[in-house]
Amino acid sequence: MDKLIEAINTTHNPSVVGLDPTDQVVPAQLIDSFHEEVADQVDDPAEIPAMQRAVAYFEFNRAIIDAIAGIVPAVKPQIAMYEALGPAGIDTYEMTCEYAQSQGLYVLGDIKRGDIGSTAAAYARHLGGLNAQDGDALDLWHEDAVTVNPYLGTDGITPFVDAAKAADKDLFVLVRTSNPSSKEIQELELADGTRLYERVADLVEQWGAETLGASGYTRVGAVVGATHPEQGKQLRERMPHTFFLVPGYGAQGGTAQDVAGMFDADGSGAIVNSSRGIIGAWRKNGGYDESMSADDALALVATSARDAAIAMRDDLEATLA
Repeated sequence: MDKLIEAINTTHNPSVVGLDPTDQVVPAQLIDSFHEEVADQVDDPAEIPAMQRAVAYFEFNRAIIDAIAGIVPAVKPQIAMYEALGPAGIDTYEMTCEYAQSQGLYVLGDIKRGDIGSTAAAYARHLGGLNAQDGDALDLWHEDAVTVNPYLGTDGITPFVDAAKAADKDLFVLVRTSNPSSKEIQELELADGTRLYERVADLVEQWGAETLGASGYTRVGAVVGATHPEQGKQLRERMPHTFFLVPGYGAQGGTAQDVAGMFDADGSGAIVNSSRGIIGAWRKNGGYDESMSADDALALVATSARDAAIAMRDDLEATLA
């Protein structure tokens, strides 16, 4: 996690912005503005809605990235939002990741993959890339880290750890997620009295043990929801070498006070995610008008995202101090 921690230290901001575009957070006039352009480029009219959104989503993402670069250290695009659009959406995901990296941001691909054997190794190419003819790995996805589901155990994690080591990248394993129904599985009590999420936490520490960096954290991080502050604090003690990705701040109800216990004594060890609270901030500031142009709507998106990112940074900074 040394690269991520360096980026956090540079911006003095342990937050990451989730780039999760949907029709609910992208202004309608921005999507509509690309109809004619897309219609001229496709043979099948049925392809227009997906292509139209793919183009609009990228412009939306680019505006936000330009607005928050230098304020936040990282972005986290959720691949499902892009896969829903088919091949055009996948292109938008890859272009978004590449553009974010070009602006100096650490890119955390929220892909939540989980499988074993050759399938896991193929998924792990999100980190390792594809070997080109000259022997160098071609980075197809432009991600610095990915999220992984641990349900299949060590067999499902080892390919990602190997790929991360080879490519100097990271991964984050789901441990205690922020959604309410996570307790149905994650809080199951084992024979020795520990909870299932605690056993997963111990495994995450083991999986990363041989990848300890100069920062004192390994390449294998943990996803720990802001909506479980007491459990998060306990996991911080249980996982001293594991960096936390903390979703659930803002729209899901998590606060800076909730996440404070997930940082270490030096104020490091975690990065906090906000998605809708940043990229959808334009809906709450009162400046939006349905009659405004697509360009004006995009400008509002950018300024609102920047203001919300700064407010989140200041909130975390004040609480951690």
